[in-house]
Amino acid sequence: MDKKVYKKDTAWRAELSSEQYDVCRQAATEPAFTGVYWDCNDSGLYRCVCCSNALFHSDTKYDSGSGWPSFWQSCEPDRLTVKTDVSHGMQRDEVLCARCDAHLGHVFKDGPKPTGLRYCINSAALTLDQK
Repeated sequence: MDKKVYKKDTAWRAELSSEQYDVCRQAATEPAFTGVYWDCNDSGLYRCVCCSNALFHSDTKYDSGSGWPSFWQSCEPDRLTVKTDVSHGMQRDEVLCARCDAHLGHVFKDGPKPTGLRYCINSAALTLDQK
């Protein structure tokens, strides 16, 4: 993985749309079934919108029925950081970009084989490099 990215809040605000900022820097969640990638079937590499870190290959994306882009595996284990999230009166595993600490979404243990994982990721946190 590339060098860690650190920026001041003012820089993030200037570079990101308001939705991207709210999701990635404030841990907001976009409404289900509204993001550009939730039903996207294009081939390519999904990257962090904040730092371009490679996160997921399109061949690991699947329709979980949740309304958010879902993946069963990251492209490399060191691309993501997972931490406990106890907000909203529940305990979940929050997924962050390991390079810039952007909030991406959450990971659940109800996904398909072979990993059994469902990385439920906000479209606003992603860009797609199409093949």
